[in-house]
Amino acid sequence: MKKKLLLSSLLLSGATWLASEYFFKYAMTPFNKDVDSKAISGKDPLFSEKTWYKNFPKQKWVLKVEPKIKLFAHYLDNHSDKTVILLHGFMSDGDSMAGFGKMFYDWGYNVLLPDARAHGRSQGKYIGYGFREKEDILKWIKSVIIKNGQNQKIVIMGQSMGGATTMMVSGLNLPKQVKCFIEDCGYSSVKEEITYQAQEAIKLPKILCKPLVEGVSIINKRRNKFFLEEASNIKQLKKNTRPIFFIHGKRDHVVPTKMVYENYKATNAPKELWVTQLASHAQSYPMYKEEYEEKVRMFLQKYVR
Repeated sequence: MKKKLLLSSLLLSGATWLASEYFFKYAMTPFNKDVDSKAISGKDPLFSEKTWYKNFPKQKWVLKVEPKIKLFAHYLDNHSDKTVILLHGFMSDGDSMAGFGKMFYDWGYNVLLPDARAHGRSQGKYIGYGFREKEDILKWIKSVIIKNGQNQKIVIMGQSMGGATTMMVSGLNLPKQVKCFIEDCGYSSVKEEITYQAQEAIKLPKILCKPLVEGVSIINKRRNKFFLEEASNIKQLKKNTRPIFFIHGKRDHVVPTKMVYENYKATNAPKELWVTQLASHAQSYPMYKEEYEEKVRMFLQKYVR
């Protein structure tokens, strides 16, 4: 009997480890994913903005962050003393933020749109969900200051994983040129989001999710240099001292809406919150375009003189 129990335990452990390996590959690498952020449909609410961006003459910036990792970005020069850095979502690229790019360019901003590591044209084997990328963004910030001078006023804005990255960045020791943050539908922690996706995407019961996610966390520490629980936006937001605007759709079933309230509560800096009633994940801007632009514009007028 004891031998059977031991064998069953070993088989279960092996199966869990194999499942964790697969889920790590699915969640933390660009494995088998195709991104085409440049496909534009006439039915897209942001069709005109994306068409404008596609035809705009863009500079190509390259940043070396590790010996074997170079990052890529597009830059739209508006000859301005204000710059926005736009951060895209999971398995997308900088060009997917074209709608926001047009919005900020019209307001007189230079626009930098980086491809996160392991996304788009940037190099890298593993996705950091904002935890690894936060230091990359700090280097992009310094690149903007070197390029445009000490008088730059910099805004960081991100959507989904980019929103989480924005919150991760907010807790760093940042140059004085960074004035404020805008995050749209970012999660509260990587572990909570991975757990939620395991339950929603593969419909695992909670009792099986816990060992699966723990296995992913161990694998991620070995290969990607952090345990999932380390990557907490809550922890970073508690260190933030700059104004931040939180935006989230009430019908978001990719990043549950409850997370925005957790992020908002964790923030002691000046803060604003807007939950759009009908928007699903990353749909607040196209669904509430005029109101979205007005609320963002009013927020910026307070903090970017």
